[in-house]
Amino acid sequence: MTDLVPVRRALLSVSDKTGLIDLASALTAHGVQLLSTGGTAKAIREAGLAVTDVSEATGFPEMMDGRVKTLHPIIHGGLLGRAGIDDAVMAEHGIDAIDLLVLNLYPFERVSADPDSSMDDIIENIDIGGPAMLRSAAKNHARVAVATDPAQYAALLGELADNNGALSAKTRFALSVAAFNRVAAYDACISNYLSSISEDGTRAVFPAQENSHFIKMMDLRYGENPHQQGAFYRDADPLPGTLATFTQLQGKELSYNNLADADAAWECVRQFDAPACVIVKHANPCGVAVAASNADAYEAAFATDPTSAFGGILAFNDTLDEATAKAILDRQFVEVLIAPDYEQGALDYCTKKANVRVLKIPHGDGRNRFDLKRIGSGLLMQSADNRQVGRNELTVVSTLAPTAAQLDDLMFAWQIAKYVKSNAIVYARDLRSIGIGAGQMSRVVSAKIAGLKAEEAGLSVPGSVMASDAFFPFRDGIDAAAAAGIKAVIQPGGSMRDKEVIAAADEHGIAMVFTGVRHFRH
Repeated sequence: MTDLVPVRRALLSVSDKTGLIDLASALTAHGVQLLSTGGTAKAIREAGLAVTDVSEATGFPEMMDGRVKTLHPIIHGGLLGRAGIDDAVMAEHGIDAIDLLVLNLYPFERVSADPDSSMDDIIENIDIGGPAMLRSAAKNHARVAVATDPAQYAALLGELADNNGALSAKTRFALSVAAFNRVAAYDACISNYLSSISEDGTRAVFPAQENSHFIKMMDLRYGENPHQQGAFYRDADPLPGTLATFTQLQGKELSYNNLADADAAWECVRQFDAPACVIVKHANPCGVAVAASNADAYEAAFATDPTSAFGGILAFNDTLDEATAKAILDRQFVEVLIAPDYEQGALDYCTKKANVRVLKIPHGDGRNRFDLKRIGSGLLMQSADNRQVGRNELTVVSTLAPTAAQLDDLMFAWQIAKYVKSNAIVYARDLRSIGIGAGQMSRVVSAKIAGLKAEEAGLSVPGSVMASDAFFPFRDGIDAAAAAGIKAVIQPGGSMRDKEVIAAADEHGIAMVFTGVRHFRH
């Protein structure tokens, strides 16, 4: 493969005209002959730049409302012709080489995502000639460069300037890979959309074929265990506020377990409006608190389970201040710190613990639409558990209604339970966790663990509230809660023995509310 190849002739055909005129002007300044189509040619010409229409080069007009314009040997021969191999046949048939293709595709993703788009509009935005040209140019990267995104223009023009109008083999190959990735993502979107259309014309939640598209952000040291390999991929267009939008400000490289736990911590803490701290260990919150300040929230969260907090993931939903950062790092070993922003003093103090991974994740309201889980030769796919329960949805089923303060604590505990592995039990009081029981086969055992955790931490359970991620199948869970001193319970309800469970609550003088929503987390 020749390293430097001069760009003498370029074909420009773009739906997104961002940066088009600047690019065309710079190419013209390098003596590049411009070839273009339809609206792109019109925009270039209106900017006072010389451009040749594709129809003039091929001898055929654009036809069928622009559906057919570039599917021609003059175009694909110019893109696919190999230097030193196909020169003679290109000369025989009057095919001039195209050294650079700048093309972005019809906006199928945007149009298909718009609920106001008709099926005719959506179908018309399936690009045919575009992907064909991208594949031709990308395949022939030994001679041809291809740009698919305005974000690539600056670097491309910089290299042309540095190399007297030529592009390197390294750049051509990288652009080729990007083009194939773009075509793959585009085709996947079309396949997913059309595969979701039922015979009656309605759109199913899950397509008949799922074509996921993720971009690798980094290789990881290993997976869950050292004998496993690992990598982190993000969505092609990550949603604002989600983990994949993080910036690592300092610390060791992130591990598979770091990222899994960081996601659990961040998703939990971003539910709260007031300053909150969530400490996660092995995918479960081990301490959560909401308070007037980061420092108070951290102190209360840490006090829930100081032993488990060691080596944990700490997430805050407010700018992390220097005093709180100092309190954390002077007290305990931390794997990862997460916050939407940091005071400079906090960042300066973090450098004293150089291995601590410090992540900044800007706030945003993005939520994943789907959850995916691989199983043997298959994929489980579900809509994400984004269900939020409002106070107006609660049903008081006990004779005794919760007080206003108990209701605040019940809602707080319910938000935590959503992120605790099933069977999940959360004890809480004064907007802080008192004890958390997670991942047990028996709900009663989870409740006992929550009480044990509180006892080990020296926290008093009597007067607390309890949240359960799923219904109590028997009254024994309520009997155990009463024995521990629980005064109010929030749970989904829905058991065939709900009457017995409610009766138990009334016997013990416990207020109980049903949410009607279950939050299993496996």
